[in-house]
Amino acid sequence: MLRKTRSHLTLALAIVALGPAALQSQTAGSFTIEQVKSYPFPNELTASSSGSRLAWALNERGLRNVWVAEGPAFTARRLTNYTSDDGQELTSISITPDGKYVVYVRGGDHGGNWDESVAVNPTENPTGFKVQVWSVPFSGGEPKALAEGDEPAVSPRGDRVAFTKNHEIWISPIDGSTPAKKLFSARGNLGDLAWSPDGSRLAFVADRGDHAWIGVFSNDSTPFVWLAPSSGRDFSPRWSPDGKRIVFVRTTGRGGAPDSLLKQRDTPWSIWTAGAATGSARQLWAAPKNSRGSYPQTQGEANLHWAANGRIVFLADLDGWPHLYSIAENGGTPLLLTPGNYMAEYVQLSPDAHWLVFAANSGSDSNDVDRRHVVRVPVDRAAPQVMTPGSGLEWTPFVTGDGQSIAFIGATAQRPPVPAVMPMNGGSVKWIGLDRIPSDFPAARLVSPRKVVFKSSDGLPIHGQLFEKAGGPGKKPAAIFVHGGPPRQMLLGWHYSDYYSNEYAVNQRLVDAGFVVLSVNYRLGIGYGHEFHHPPKSGTRGATEYLDVKAGADYLRSLPQVDPARIGIYGGSYGGFLTAMALAKNSDVFAAGVDIHGVHDWTTNSARPRRAGFEQPPDYDQAISVAFRSSPVAYVSGWKSPVLLIHGDDDRNVRVDQTVDLVQRLAAAGVPYEEIIIPDDTHHFMRHANSVRVDSAVVEFLSRKLGVAGGRQASTSAR
Repeated sequence: MLRKTRSHLTLALAIVALGPAALQSQTAGSFTIEQVKSYPFPNELTASSSGSRLAWALNERGLRNVWVAEGPAFTARRLTNYTSDDGQELTSISITPDGKYVVYVRGGDHGGNWDESVAVNPTENPTGFKVQVWSVPFSGGEPKALAEGDEPAVSPRGDRVAFTKNHEIWISPIDGSTPAKKLFSARGNLGDLAWSPDGSRLAFVADRGDHAWIGVFSNDSTPFVWLAPSSGRDFSPRWSPDGKRIVFVRTTGRGGAPDSLLKQRDTPWSIWTAGAATGSARQLWAAPKNSRGSYPQTQGEANLHWAANGRIVFLADLDGWPHLYSIAENGGTPLLLTPGNYMAEYVQLSPDAHWLVFAANSGSDSNDVDRRHVVRVPVDRAAPQVMTPGSGLEWTPFVTGDGQSIAFIGATAQRPPVPAVMPMNGGSVKWIGLDRIPSDFPAARLVSPRKVVFKSSDGLPIHGQLFEKAGGPGKKPAAIFVHGGPPRQMLLGWHYSDYYSNEYAVNQRLVDAGFVVLSVNYRLGIGYGHEFHHPPKSGTRGATEYLDVKAGADYLRSLPQVDPARIGIYGGSYGGFLTAMALAKNSDVFAAGVDIHGVHDWTTNSARPRRAGFEQPPDYDQAISVAFRSSPVAYVSGWKSPVLLIHGDDDRNVRVDQTVDLVQRLAAAGVPYEEIIIPDDTHHFMRHANSVRVDSAVVEFLSRKLGVAGGRQASTSAR
């Protein structure tokens, strides 16, 4: 239920004051939220380790299904038949090595910070849902639920699949011919499964809280082999091609004397190799103990692989960028494989282990810093090659099992993401499933955002994408979009994340409604180097990233086509936090905003002393004070502008109590607010109908509060 306030009358009078001519010039728009959100979104793309078979998940207005294709024609074919917008995501898609089965997980919220494997029920189904491992023949047939569970790992033999269930490891025949059973008993939270190349043994991580070990299971009569157990935390086991050794990552265990809460903390890490039969291990390489040597935080983190020619590859920020390195399996100096000012993410090793393919913001065009392209590089020399240059965006590459093709997902500023394949050595791209894009999807009416760079008040260059449509009134309203994460980067086209493709659609709808929109890539984000990603006095230690959002508003105010009195802001998660900061600190600049599941009080998550009265961090009181001053709740007394608050009450990234608390503070301060609380949906609005409702409400609220007629005809927000 939306809360109505006296601000409605004030804004209504302001709209009337614009006059009929002004309202007429701001047209109702040429497409609706429903139309611009009708695009099918593919993710979870994977390739079989032999042959040319591909599989992916496709979300079509909330109908999520597994799709497949096979070379040489690569014709898309739907493999499952889920026909309800029930919020059940499809993840962990894999194809058996022989290409006969596709395995996947249905259910859960795998983008959550907790309870990823807990069922989601946004349709209020009285019988609920389960998180289950499924298999289905690649050739077609009825999918079969193998068991409740998650994180499946298909055996190289193609006959079995191991998975986690209640922090234990279970196993099932791939065809579900017999019931699944617990594979073995071991203490700890078990996961991170990795089969040996011949499928005879299974490596796993036993997380025991303050430390974690890697074990090797062979059979019921053979004791586990623990790989050099220590007080550290070990993970990411990867087998050597001959199955004799395992390489893994080691970080320090938890504990030690309380340290400063205000200083940035590095995470020391190293790479170890161990004998799979004996567990004896040695350190292969250790990262330097400084900020750039800290454990990487971008997608895939260490991206550890045991490659061909006796090379072990990994990702690190050693030169200030998330780059790929290769080191001899017996040690030595790492070789930088990807020199240059760009980042590597979504890294995959080719089936023959001679190549790495990845997505990078690299290319000959200066705008490529705000794009993604597919790059390949051999594992033993620095010879990266951009395979998909141009103005498009491409990501999540895989080399097909026959080594002939690279599969990936790609988009442009107008065309939404679709799978594609191209020859391994380069050549023309074949797009797969273009016919799934609805005929009324408004591709031709979408604008191409352009890269802009402006400086924050402390001199830091900030990238943004400016969306605007030619024509219209001399002075337009504007909106700033603030991404979440914060380790994200918004791009010059459709995004590789379904969450941010959704926001890209909202930005396009706002432009169609008459807004100028600026998407701000503030400090703490990725894509611009290590120091940009790890700035001082950010987050709970000072929130300096807000300076970049404010600078975005100042940039908009400098544009002759923008009405400086009608600048709004919206964002979700960390973007919701920055939206609330903007409204609380600068209601004189931001006239209205939409705060979607934002964080509002950092002190609720602050570290507490381990023993009351003993061993407190040396700056505990100061850190709590700084965290509070880095929170929107510290500035509610200055908050004047109206806000719409949106939150799903099964949010597993930002607890709904952050919004519940803020509502009480705004009400007490007399701040005009409205709210939409969505029962039993998560941070990612798993149900398409809920996502449409949220997006429509964003456009409607900003249009209504900033005097734009264009947002109204598309609004379906609930009241």
